Amino acid sequence: MEHKEYKKLNKGGRPKKETAEKLSYRIGVKMAAADYFRLLTRAHEAGVSPSEYMRECFRNGHVKERLSEEHTGYIRQLCGMANNLNQLAHKANAGDFHDARWDCKVAVARIHELLTNIGI
Repeated sequence: MEHKEYKKLNKGGRPKKETAEKLSYRIGVKMAAADYFRLLTRAHEAGVSPSEYMRECFRNGHVKERLSEEHTGYIRQLCGMANNLNQLAHKANAGDFHDARWDCKVAVARIHELLTNIGI
């Protein structure tokens, strides 16, 4: 009889996390009622769980909020405007500089207005 060597088959699924990435330690923290509700409120406002909020505070000293729907809309508009500018640059490089000049000025004015609305 022949002895067959079997290769390790990929069973699929997510790769195992490294030891440094695992969340294997649990810490119990006692808080006053006011602190606990402040934690829940701030975590809710940031759009993360209280545990993730505390981990972010520990790592960075602060927690970044998730983008609001308003800011998400602004980012979508900026992406569309960036696409328009790329099309205008392509048109200008093709030799139609006169028409593209006016369109570029309008696009830049809209981008400036949008950035002002965002607060950048």
